[in-house]
Amino acid sequence: MAKSSIHDENHDVGYRPSVYSVDHNDHLSRETPENSPLSGDSLAYFPSDSETSNFSEPDYGYSSEPLPSRWPASKPRANLAGVSGLPVKQQRNSLSDKLDDDQDLLSSELEMMKERFSKLLLGEDMSGSGKGVCTAVTISNSITNLYATVFGQNLKLEPLKPEKKVMWRREMNCLLSLCDYIVEFAPTAQYLADGTVVEMMTSRPRSDIYINLPALRKLDAMLIEILDGFYDSEFWYVEQGSLSGDSTRSRASSFRRIVQRKDEKWWLPVPCVLPGGLSDKSRKHLREKRDCANQVHKAAMAINNSIIAEMDIPETYMAGLPKSGRTSLRDSMYRFMCIPDKFSPEHLLNHLKISSEHEALELVDRVEASMYAWRRKACLSHSKSSWSKVKELMSESDRIDKNYMLAERAETLLFCLKQRYPELSQTSLDICKIQYNRDVGKAILEGYSRVLEGLAFNIVAWIEDVLREDKAMRKQGT
Repeated sequence: MAKSSIHDENHDVGYRPSVYSVDHNDHLSRETPENSPLSGDSLAYFPSDSETSNFSEPDYGYSSEPLPSRWPASKPRANLAGVSGLPVKQQRNSLSDKLDDDQDLLSSELEMMKERFSKLLLGEDMSGSGKGVCTAVTISNSITNLYATVFGQNLKLEPLKPEKKVMWRREMNCLLSLCDYIVEFAPTAQYLADGTVVEMMTSRPRSDIYINLPALRKLDAMLIEILDGFYDSEFWYVEQGSLSGDSTRSRASSFRRIVQRKDEKWWLPVPCVLPGGLSDKSRKHLREKRDCANQVHKAAMAINNSIIAEMDIPETYMAGLPKSGRTSLRDSMYRFMCIPDKFSPEHLLNHLKISSEHEALELVDRVEASMYAWRRKACLSHSKSSWSKVKELMSESDRIDKNYMLAERAETLLFCLKQRYPELSQTSLDICKIQYNRDVGKAILEGYSRVLEGLAFNIVAWIEDVLREDKAMRKQGT
């Protein structure tokens, strides 16, 4: 019964600037799907313990006991023949063929599942010699590539294709099912029959997964719902240089010249609106969905930042830092940060006159490297390597140390930079953390939040494009 359920379900429905980062134009770099162990066609779905699968057979409370005698016995042959209008023998043959097709489909999906998860567990090392990447990085890559496969060609405000939606939910459920087995142990009081209280260690979901994973699932559902709301819109899309006419819908603006995009968005289709603009209802709907997607973007970005902040700093990053923090900064910045008077990061940023987000990201990398270089020097006289522990152990005389002062000022400047440019891509340290992360739970949460952040950012940008075109058409009509 479960086999046919899988078959029926399938037929009913018919990047910062690195592999780990989201770009603000496309907000996600698209890794070649062929390189991913989970990209391409969909995987067979195996339900986890934490959820009820849509593919599982429902329990209607049937029992093996015979039916009560007051219920009349059914006549399956007569009913089948009468309903279908076919002879019973032909009906049996069609049912047998259908069961054979179901079996073949399930077998092919199981073989595909074995192949994909073999590549996943091997860490993309098909030689089996253990030279592949670790499981955490492989899962992070798999989430990134699944996003590129499902949403990579979706560049418009329109519902996701049913087969893509099923693929996204099924394969994400496979990847997220690992979180069901990531637990932590906590002491729990147990009361014995004689009233004695005994403390025992019991397992429970890890706190970061327990808090963040349900929130990410909710954000995921909200974004899919936003896209589903654009099934019948008053706007449409054309490619660059194409005619805006469409024989399937009546539009007065046929053969209207398409407004060319800016160079940084040359690959996106151009939204078109009828002369006079959108109706008030459609315009209100777009603004509501834009605000909703914007809130989802902020929430996903906050979760992503918190997960990356909890990751350990790799030794390779610390080894690559300059010996002096001054090396990473410009001389003018270093002199400004060394002024003994009160330090003003806002005044420094205004003096630098940052002209683009690319320049701001480069400055963030430099300030971050200098901060950790100064922290390392300040920690040399203490046994603890954690900066928070060092600050607790430092005496007032130690806090006058120049390295400590510069590290504190660099941290303040870094905070102001990220406040002024909240949409910045991931820094070099963030990318390094993700690349060398060995925590599978953090890898799943980081990858999931990152792709949702990218999708929400794209939806907001697409809605802004339509509203901008609507404004232009209303100006032409006046």
